[in-house]
Amino acid sequence: MPTHHSDDAKIATDVASSYLLADPVAHNLVLTLLQQRIAHPEPGHYWWVTEADRTVGFAMQSPRDFHAGVVPTTPAVVDQLAERMHEDVPHLPGVSGEAATAARLAGRWTELAGAAARPVEAQRLYVLDTVTAPVPSGRRIRPAVDGDLDLVVQWAEGFVADTGLVHPGDLRSTVAAMVTTGRVFLLESDGRPVSMARASEPVAKVCRIGWVYTPPELRARGLATELVATLSARELAAGSERCTLYTQLANPTSNGIYRAIGYRAVAEIMTYAFGPPDTRS
Repeated sequence: MPTHHSDDAKIATDVASSYLLADPVAHNLVLTLLQQRIAHPEPGHYWWVTEADRTVGFAMQSPRDFHAGVVPTTPAVVDQLAERMHEDVPHLPGVSGEAATAARLAGRWTELAGAAARPVEAQRLYVLDTVTAPVPSGRRIRPAVDGDLDLVVQWAEGFVADTGLVHPGDLRSTVAAMVTTGRVFLLESDGRPVSMARASEPVAKVCRIGWVYTPPELRARGLATELVATLSARELAAGSERCTLYTQLANPTSNGIYRAIGYRAVAEIMTYAFGPPDTRS
């Protein structure tokens, strides 16, 4: 099974799209990132393994100072990806993916690089095809506009701080681009924003909900639940067949409220950070 590499997102998408689109829920994040990289080029690495001219494994790293993402595949394919990734990017910061796949790649990486790998984040992937809880009414949901940018940036900073997730690049630029697409939504109460969420552009009729944030002084009022339920129902009504979202396993509150809406768990996601080579003899 040959392993291939390219720094061109369009080439990677052309060869791997059929494989990735076969499971648009598990592969939604990668598919979305590939679309973004084609529309707004940014340096990256893309790897795939083929068998009988079919793609059977895929990984990518973009930006190039961020951890790689790997999609679920067999242990043998993971090993081949790890070997080629180590050859091309020997100082890879880490990897993220479905728990068993990411763990296998991290384990093989320690052998290849003589370096440590430590788990730094555990998430759960949820999917929804029907909102099972009544969608509350009485509050308005609307897309964020340019005049909301300062507030959305402030809330995005709060989201990053709360989750402890690393955001590559300039956060304000990222938020401004998201607002421009009209895919950041605000829940309003009495004419003022009280909660925020983002809905990605659907890929293969799968939309991803993320960046869910309510400021601390407004929490425990069901605002995030209402926003995610309303936004999910809105995306389904607009043509998406399923919505997905990620939660942190360390946050039992978010895992509980999304299940109440109708989201069901389909996978666990692990992120590993790679350390420097072990110099001990």
